[in-house]
Amino acid sequence: MELSVIQIGNSKGFRLSKTLIEKYNIKDKVELILEKGYIILKPISEPRKGWDKAFKEMNKQGDDKLLFNDVFDDENLEEWI
Repeated sequence: MELSVIQIGNSKGFRLSKTLIEKYNIKDKVELILEKGYIILKPISEPRKGWDKAFKEMNKQGDDKLLFNDVFDDENLEEWI
């Protein structure tokens, strides 16, 4: 695929088609990797972005309780000693 380099203010850049952006799930940022004479653009995935804020809010609301006990009544813990 050939892209034209375009002027963007004092810099230069290029445009990616909507099809490529959607296909590779590119959002606001990409990672630029320089490797053996190649420039690689890699989508940045942040699947847990904002979780810290959500967890703090859950704690504030008292909504961060265990759904079930993490130790069961019939569990034999002596085998781990």
